[in-house]
Amino acid sequence: MGDVLPTGNVAALLARAGHNWPGSPALALADRIVSDYEALADRAARIASAFGAAGLAEGERVAIVSRNVPEYIEAMFGCWWAGLVAVPVNAKLHPRELAFILEDSGARFAFVDAAWQSAIGSAADPTTALERVVLLGSSEYAALCRAQPRNQSATRTAADPAWLFYTSGTTGRPKGVVITHGNLRAMSECFLNGVERVGPGDALLHPAPLSHGSGLYVLPHVFAGAINVVPESGGFDPAEIVALIEVYDRASFFAAPTMVKRLVDSTAIRGARLDHLKCIVFGGGPMYIADCKAAFATLGPRLAQIYGQGESPMTITAMNRALLADAIARGDDARLGSVGIAQRGIDVIVAGPGDFPLPAGEVGEVLVRGPTVMAGYWMNPEASAATLANGWLHTGDVGSFDADGFLTLKDRSKDLIISGGSNIYPREVEEVLQCHPDVAEVAVIGRAHPEWGEAVVACVVTRGGAADPNSQQELKRALDTLCLERIARFKRPKAYYFVAALPKNNAGKVLKTALREALTGGGLAQVR
Repeated sequence: MGDVLPTGNVAALLARAGHNWPGSPALALADRIVSDYEALADRAARIASAFGAAGLAEGERVAIVSRNVPEYIEAMFGCWWAGLVAVPVNAKLHPRELAFILEDSGARFAFVDAAWQSAIGSAADPTTALERVVLLGSSEYAALCRAQPRNQSATRTAADPAWLFYTSGTTGRPKGVVITHGNLRAMSECFLNGVERVGPGDALLHPAPLSHGSGLYVLPHVFAGAINVVPESGGFDPAEIVALIEVYDRASFFAAPTMVKRLVDSTAIRGARLDHLKCIVFGGGPMYIADCKAAFATLGPRLAQIYGQGESPMTITAMNRALLADAIARGDDARLGSVGIAQRGIDVIVAGPGDFPLPAGEVGEVLVRGPTVMAGYWMNPEASAATLANGWLHTGDVGSFDADGFLTLKDRSKDLIISGGSNIYPREVEEVLQCHPDVAEVAVIGRAHPEWGEAVVACVVTRGGAADPNSQQELKRALDTLCLERIARFKRPKAYYFVAALPKNNAGKVLKTALREALTGGGLAQVR
């Protein structure tokens, strides 16, 4: 049968855990237990009551802009308990990018960490609905947690929005992906029934951002009575993770492939209590076959892979620990280079023109259908209709199935760059670079990077000169400054190549494949 989660409001997962395992540890900061399940449910209920007293109606949005802290999880469940929509925001964004999300989502309330406390004031201009900003862990936050608890969580249906996830688009404007209570429930069941079993006493570490995949995996672990552990640093440090594995038996965590590589390459892993490490689920970017083999050699059969995207969070295909270990044992590099098989209850096809499925071995666009697929994009019916055409989620990823149903991704038709597990769409970087008066044309592509998976590079055609090295160096510095003023630091190009012209097809479309080939072949000269 597998695990079947309560229907309706996902806050019921926490209410159930509070009833079944009231004294079991639920939340920890490093090696210190912060709360048990009875206390965590109580704090969520009190935060929900405070939302009501503040005049927030069911369905309204609450932003969370913070690095990982234990209160993040309390705030998320408080939102759902009150029937509100959580808007977890990437804490590495630029204030201008955050301002757009606040305006677009209509969030009236925001939880922040200390780093964002002052910055969010400037990010919230008069066009936003933001009324109140609360520092997580502050005395003001503590006051919310002292409100009279709301005993019953708000009534929500499977179709009601629960999580509004903003993902950059090829147009450069972020789109809000509407993830419903039903989507989150289905995602949790997919994890428990196809990726990794979880039980009381298991530990989920959170070195990856709670605003993304790590936060989504809170739900199945709360349902199963596991403890959520936030590192003291609020992020990923190999030595810190090794120390936490020493403390917590049956520890798991979600990681980008670059994080797995950094862990394996660290000196700290040599003394790790691997008998305490249960599983590392990796995803969010390509894991190269050589890196996967090296990780398996160091960590043993403790690796699982998932493929998903914001529009079907964490749930398109998966290769659990047994499948990955089998591929290693048989020396099956083709399977090891795949992203696994369709997750339980999810339909995945590789399609050609007209969205008709292609046979095994043929390459086409990956299409997805099932209960994990988003309801649509927030206040964007045109984009929703295009992405969900013919009843399928059009991922924009290109791949092929083998005869056994294992999916291998070949390329990304949207030219997405994935660096350190973060999605970077070239168009939004190009639009910033194009603002400089000396830039006539620009194309942004990714190049392989040994640690981050990919690095952003820009190919620039200058307007009226800048051919000599000094002029190019000056323009490079100006473009760096422009990017730092307008977009997140991790999206800034790490290298610039000045070219006489961009390769184009007969329709005038830039041939980024040709640029990538020239880059790989050494045909482009980098400005140092």
